[in-house]
Amino acid sequence: MSQFKKYPKDLGFWMPAEWEIHDRCWMMWPTGLDLDRYPDTKRMRNGYATAANAISQFENVTMITNPVDSEECRDLVNNSVQVHELTIDDSWCRDTGPTFITNGKSLGGVDWIFNNYGEFLGPDYLNDSNVAKNVIEETSGQYFNAPITLEGGAIHTDGKGTLMITEDVLLDPNRNPGLNKKEAEKILSNYLGVDNFIWLIAALEYDDTGGHIDNLACFAPGNIVIALNEEDTADSNHDKLKENLERLKYAKDINGKKYEIVTIDQPSYDMFLNERLPMSYINFYIANDGIVLPVFYDDKDNDAIEKIKNVFKNKSVVTVPGRPIVEGGGCVHCITQQQPKI
Repeated sequence: MSQFKKYPKDLGFWMPAEWEIHDRCWMMWPTGLDLDRYPDTKRMRNGYATAANAISQFENVTMITNPVDSEECRDLVNNSVQVHELTIDDSWCRDTGPTFITNGKSLGGVDWIFNNYGEFLGPDYLNDSNVAKNVIEETSGQYFNAPITLEGGAIHTDGKGTLMITEDVLLDPNRNPGLNKKEAEKILSNYLGVDNFIWLIAALEYDDTGGHIDNLACFAPGNIVIALNEEDTADSNHDKLKENLERLKYAKDINGKKYEIVTIDQPSYDMFLNERLPMSYINFYIANDGIVLPVFYDDKDNDAIEKIKNVFKNKSVVTVPGRPIVEGGGCVHCITQQQPKI
């Protein structure tokens, strides 16, 4: 592994769409770090295992786990799930793992600065700041160290030059003090090979990330954007979700074409440890021949399933319980990171 002086974009690299063919999916096993907030580690681990086993129906899965937890992990996941031992602090592979890029012939990985979602990197999270570098080494990919604080759940691309992001994360003074949109776009362009940007806003109450895009909206094949919606005007998320839909209505791809917007209502209000759960059907994983979709045993589940099936007509939709994962702060997309196939 070597650190290149040129930007990835200069070398022909770009971030592919998530529905492009994957070599594998990377995940991280829950560690039980924050027992005061997430007391039921066993429940979380069962939820992660269920998601990993579902994804393994469609592609290879590598689960990163602390050496002390590897035996339990192997007991819960399918034999097809590879277990990779590494000292880690937490379990959000989308955020602390690399963002994979490709130039069509070789694999690269971007290592963003991680500071625990703007809370700054305390001693409990130093290991997670090294996860991306380790994974890139394991894949023999080209290593690119980015000069910006960012997590993978904060970005989503259509693979054709457009990136969707939120102001609240990229311009967070606790992440990137003094950074403005123009500067952020230049850095993201250099490292992800994108030139067109859609800026949304944080919209979910009690989202620990401060506003990751993967709870709010995502691209899909056919120039489609799937976006979270709320019709109840009394709901605390209503106004901001509607603001995002208004922005998406006028958003265009890199060729100036508007997107088709498919809306999915957020799950019904629910609480955990005196806080609202930031539940979202948008937080799903796109696998090679399938979609792994979180459901919440809610009246709105069926509508979400049907809309995802209609968008991804050539993929099987497999549902997994979302609540055991979201009680930890994220959901299926947050705990996964796709590695494109070269």
